[in-house]
Amino acid sequence: MSVAPDAARPLAGVRVVEISSFVAVPLAGMTLAQLGAEVIRVDPIGGAADYHRWPLTDDGDSIYWAGLNKGKRSVAANFRSQEGQDLVQRLIADSGVLVTNVAGRQWHSYDTLTRLRPDLIHVEVSGRADGGTGVDYTVNAGIGFPMVTGPAELATPVNHVLPAWDVACGIYAALAVVTALRHRDATGHGQQISIPLENVALATAGNLGFFTEVMVNGTARERIGNSVYGQYGQDFTSSDGVSFMIVALTKRHFGDLTELTGTTKAVAALADTLGADLTDEGERYRHRDALSGLFGEWFAGHTAVEITAGLSATSVLWDRYRTFAETVSDDRVTANPMFTPLDQPRIGQYLAPGLPLEIDGAYPPAVAAPALGDDTTAVLGEWLEMTPDDIRRLTESGTVA
Repeated sequence: MSVAPDAARPLAGVRVVEISSFVAVPLAGMTLAQLGAEVIRVDPIGGAADYHRWPLTDDGDSIYWAGLNKGKRSVAANFRSQEGQDLVQRLIADSGVLVTNVAGRQWHSYDTLTRLRPDLIHVEVSGRADGGTGVDYTVNAGIGFPMVTGPAELATPVNHVLPAWDVACGIYAALAVVTALRHRDATGHGQQISIPLENVALATAGNLGFFTEVMVNGTARERIGNSVYGQYGQDFTSSDGVSFMIVALTKRHFGDLTELTGTTKAVAALADTLGADLTDEGERYRHRDALSGLFGEWFAGHTAVEITAGLSATSVLWDRYRTFAETVSDDRVTANPMFTPLDQPRIGQYLAPGLPLEIDGAYPPAVAAPALGDDTTAVLGEWLEMTPDDIRRLTESGTVA
């Protein structure tokens, strides 16, 4: 289906300056760019702390940096010189939107910048609401999740590898820009928005009931390994060593699982013995170990191919565990219209994801990330109407690169 440009790029015409590092704000800026905004990432000469972050290519270029900066333009400026700061301030004033997680810099603070652009939208991601520093991994440690992650018998904390709070915070930051743009269109006023990373984690833990459970019931969540809290969900391994995740949320799911595994009568007998109503999701959760013992025999007695065929004919929710290497060769990537071939300078050719939103039948495609400073000359000319001589002088003085 063909898509009109304004439908595929709903933020076309919006300009954003991003001063950032690592995950949350780069993700916010990339999301805005994928929605059609013109996003200029401004970095210090030589790059911010994430410009050489792993994983790297054999030549030392950051795959990580390229992945989170697709579709942006790059300007490199001397943040330590007055002329460099003034130049970046002019870019921000021209765009009217700043997204940053480089906090504590007076020269690009809300109070300073609104003297140049009164209707500025200023979105700042910080570590903690009290002004303290924090990153995803330290914030996560202080919330409680590592103490309920991992095998039930474990007594030590277990971190997960997904920077979930950074990702959620990045989406919140992009949403903040969009809502502030709507507010400015309606009222003519900008907004100052602060998003502490820790608050994103705290709010999520509260929304999902982890905190409320303690406050109301006086009980804290326990480690349950790969089980699903409050529902029946468990991992099983086939006779040829392939692991599967099985989830039965509804009566139909559970009925299909017992029928597939040939345990319908055994489950009924177990329910009688326990005096439990296993049509209730909470009861299935309480007695998950006994149920898993029954189901596990069937999984252990069948190959991965047999299990896949059996589960595919049921309503049961399932998938087999895969490595990243296995997933990238799967149809969910290779035949997914969200992924398009991308020739990323310095990195190579690969399938890259665009925006994970299908807009009027199409996915906005991935656009290559720039190298540091690639667009300095063009942006200064287009945005600030500088002449080639002006830009040459700035380059020779070390103000831009």
